[in-house]
Amino acid sequence: MSFSFPTPQEIARLSARALLEIKAVDFNAAEPFTYASGLKGPTYVDCRRIISFPRVRGTLMDFLAATAMRDAGFEAFTNVAGGETAGIPFGAMVAERLGLPMTYVRKKPKGYGRNARIEGRMDETDRVLLVEDLTTDGGSKLSFVDAIRDTGAACAHTAVIFYYGIFPETTQRLADHGVRLHHLCTWWDVLAEAKAQAAFDVATLTEVEAFLSDPRGWQARNP
Repeated sequence: MSFSFPTPQEIARLSARALLEIKAVDFNAAEPFTYASGLKGPTYVDCRRIISFPRVRGTLMDFLAATAMRDAGFEAFTNVAGGETAGIPFGAMVAERLGLPMTYVRKKPKGYGRNARIEGRMDETDRVLLVEDLTTDGGSKLSFVDAIRDTGAACAHTAVIFYYGIFPETTQRLADHGVRLHHLCTWWDVLAEAKAQAAFDVATLTEVEAFLSDPRGWQARNP
């Protein structure tokens, strides 16, 4: 398979545009979303929607494979692992594009049989690219990376479609664990594209920008 290598800026713009088009991202300042943490915010992302839109899906997977090769190297990996659950389809599609074996990592051991966290073939000779749909603060990635490393394999890279880009400690947290993050776009890219398209009213865009600039402060003011 041949790849084109758009600039990171163009990949970010087009990825943000695609996510807006399929409504995988949304803004609502009047009725903020409640997150799994219980905190609220005016932004919401659901990358699982991508699998239902073939043209968007194909484009973003091409971008993710190209980004991994450009940033890490053409022969950097011997195995692609998807993180359960959302990372599994994306891991499979990236593995297909890179011509590599695919595995996946369970969140927890399955509790019977081999009690495995890794499904598929992986061993100490592998250099693994961990693929997921998104990352917020990088926390879930560390557990997956540790499970991969427990096999003896190396895992120093993770690639995601969407990175929040609003918690500055995320990349350092991963770096401290020996992991480099690769991503297509962030909330700042989505906001820029939403402004360019006038996809939301000015009041909503202003409130979203305030949230992105200081998410913890915004949440303290909007419990």
